[in-house]
Amino acid sequence: MSNTDNEAPATWLSRDAHDRLQGELDELIAGRTAIAAEINARREEGDLRENGGYHAAREEQGKAEGRILYLKELLRTAKVGEAPTADSVSPGMVVTIYFDDDTDDTETFLLGSREISATTELTVYSPESALGKSILGTRPGQTVTYTAPSGADIKVTVVSFEPFAG
Repeated sequence: MSNTDNEAPATWLSRDAHDRLQGELDELIAGRTAIAAEINARREEGDLRENGGYHAAREEQGKAEGRILYLKELLRTAKVGEAPTADSVSPGMVVTIYFDDDTDDTETFLLGSREISATTELTVYSPESALGKSILGTRPGQTVTYTAPSGADIKVTVVSFEPFAG
């Protein structure tokens, strides 16, 4: 699985996660008319500069429209089904690592979209995160160092990885 620098790794969603996100999108689209009616009702109350209800309704509309755009793009580009098996760490994998040289200090997590975090108990790290970027393409036994948001350099070794089963 080779990616060029300008090509984002595919987001893999289970059928369940895809259907849940599609349902959320459908609800948001159906709710557009209710938000518009709320804005119109608040607008008729008078002075818009001091109308908290109007501004709250407009803010809710902005958030809903942003989420609609995000979900449309995610669902348009996502691949549904099982992520392909790979010979190195890639998005959609459950990865086990250990920190520094301490084989007892391990962490197992899913490397993938935060949208999938609602469907699993695993911690989810984005492939765009500092840790995620550093382990992409690695194999078991490989050690990498990444810079955490705190500025600290952290050394991790990949123990194992497998496709996320949902």
